[in-house]
Amino acid sequence: MIAGAAGAAAWLAGAGPAAGLAIAVLAPIVLASAPRFLAAAVAAMRTPTAREDPTNAMSGTEFEDYVARIARSTGNPVTMTSLTGDWGVDIIVGRRPHRLAIQCKRQSRPVGAAAVQQVVAGAPMQDCTRTMVVTNHDFTPAARKLAQLHGCELVGGADLPRLRATIRRLTAPDVPDG
Repeated sequence: MIAGAAGAAAWLAGAGPAAGLAIAVLAPIVLASAPRFLAAAVAAMRTPTAREDPTNAMSGTEFEDYVARIARSTGNPVTMTSLTGDWGVDIIVGRRPHRLAIQCKRQSRPVGAAAVQQVVAGAPMQDCTRTMVVTNHDFTPAARKLAQLHGCELVGGADLPRLRATIRRLTAPDVPDG
């Protein structure tokens, strides 16, 4: 019915028989795909672009929750440590012996070497073999050097879109230590 109406409307608008037939064939296809297209367009409008930082309005605790949600989406078990006595580890991801210790830092300036020191020292206390510091900002050169020396993964604000893939890589059983 829709096809016939679309073809008739095209013919009344002055389209030739071939164009009317083409419109009659394509109209149901376009109408069938419209809801999916509109849903995807609305979802894309709500998804932050690379220039928009979803962490801007978050507190430190909300940032930890955000990182934990991303870690959970990898299919790994996720444990959030208590606020006190965590040995510098905010989140533990994965299963033994490939557990990942994550230190989260939501800051307005680059993260220094102290965050790397904390997670590297706290990881063995939490029975973790791999370490990571995640921030919404960037890292100081000293933090980068210390992380490289200890095999600690650094994920800065620009790398947040790749956090899920990085966590998967570090918690995979076939990843060599170091």
